[in-house]
Amino acid sequence: MPDLTFTIEAADIERYAMTPTLRFRVAIGASAAIENIALQCQLRIEPMRRAYAGGEHEKLTDLFGERARWGETLKTFLWANVMANVPRFDATAAVDVLVPCSFDFDVAATKYFHGLESGDVPVSMLFSGSVFYRDADDRLQISQISWSHGATYRLSAKLWHDLMNQYYPNAAWLRLDRETFERLYRLKRELGAASFDATLNRLLSVSEAVQ
Repeated sequence: MPDLTFTIEAADIERYAMTPTLRFRVAIGASAAIENIALQCQLRIEPMRRAYAGGEHEKLTDLFGERARWGETLKTFLWANVMANVPRFDATAAVDVLVPCSFDFDVAATKYFHGLESGDVPVSMLFSGSVFYRDADDRLQISQISWSHGATYRLSAKLWHDLMNQYYPNAAWLRLDRETFERLYRLKRELGAASFDATLNRLLSVSEAVQ
């Protein structure tokens, strides 16, 4: 199998996607001509590779627990598994790897990105999949790419916040159990509140007054 190398060159917002999506530009080098690559990409976040400000400590307790435990809890975690198709190339190529991003606060990556105020997010991308190439006798061959192939990148936290502000300006999404939603909906009607946001604000005001 030809030797392959991978480098993440850049990241940006995929402007015309139906859902929030980041686009990673991945450069590929090969020691021989490649017919096609069915590329599998596993994207991971490596939180222990950066420092955190005071406000970030508070927000990230929901993900990592109290600050005193971060020596144990700050570990690499999965962000996404995606695929990309790489067409024929001779020695070098570049492919866009599209990564859908969730605004669901039950998802670890959402909690992490939301908790960051500035700086970069250390990420790693592992590569696997199938590579098609021709041998010395011009016969088509197929081999599996080992997960040992990978690349690292420092993604701007601001880019993720800009992405969410583009799709959900001045808004956030919460998933509720159906029973919880029905109780909240009933309270909204009883209060005559104009929106769920107004209903929750009433509840928060009562809670804060009691404290």
